[in-house]
Amino acid sequence: MAEITRKRTGELLRGVFQILSGEPDGLPARDVLKKLESLVPPTTFEKSDYPNRPGVRRYEKIVRFATVSCVKAGWMEKSKGRWILTEAGKTAFQTITDPEKFRKEASRLYHAWAETNQEIDRSDEENPEESRTSVSFENANEQAWTEIEEHISKMDPYDFQNKLIPGLLKGMGYHLAYTAPPGADGGVDIVAYPDPLGTKEPTIKISVRRRVQKADVKDLREFLSRIHPGEVGIFISVAGFTSDAERECRSDQRKIRLIDLDKLFDLWVEHYSKIPESSRKLLPIKPVWFLGLGDPE
Repeated sequence: MAEITRKRTGELLRGVFQILSGEPDGLPARDVLKKLESLVPPTTFEKSDYPNRPGVRRYEKIVRFATVSCVKAGWMEKSKGRWILTEAGKTAFQTITDPEKFRKEASRLYHAWAETNQEIDRSDEENPEESRTSVSFENANEQAWTEIEEHISKMDPYDFQNKLIPGLLKGMGYHLAYTAPPGADGGVDIVAYPDPLGTKEPTIKISVRRRVQKADVKDLREFLSRIHPGEVGIFISVAGFTSDAERECRSDQRKIRLIDLDKLFDLWVEHYSKIPESSRKLLPIKPVWFLGLGDPE
């Protein structure tokens, strides 16, 4: 389209990369787009709606579609509505400063990927107005994930800790020995075993945090003090973990796994059919199938 030149697309992409370069953990796509509007303001054309879709502004769709090539180039990752730069993306942003060349290199790498995977569709890349599959999928994925986050944040803390998490563990084949009552728990919320009698190692100790703040090194060390030889620790933190906590976990010799909301949900999906019905009702999910044309992200 004449209104969206390769240089303009490159300017939008570099704006996205500038925002994400200061966010090691990435950002939700909606936050990136909001920040981008101040950094790279939309043109009059980009502010306008699609003629056949009143209320749907071009700007956000154009940006979302432009990032598809960056994902296939290995410069970006998208997961559950969050965008994050890879090391290759950070390097590209620093070394290819010309917007048009930046866009051209992303396109070259995308085509190299697409030809290898026999999934190229050059017409879609050149005409984002006509290519909606990837963007529609991304929007649906982002909306679904936002609803899941909001649902979990509003869930009764006791139900989350003593019904949802135990239900997941049962679906994974573990046997519960203890769930903490309301109140102080001494750092361990759930104890489980791989067998019904608890005669086989390892004993599994779980700490569950649904706070808004990320779990930090102090939180982790407090939990680690409860993990003894022959035991495995699972630290579940809906908000995730600070980088210091993650480093501490990697350096510790004890067996411990850090589970954030992304990983928790992936486990929920994987074992959903085996989770008890009473627990599934707390977080019911249904798959939605999309047509694979256009290689949706």
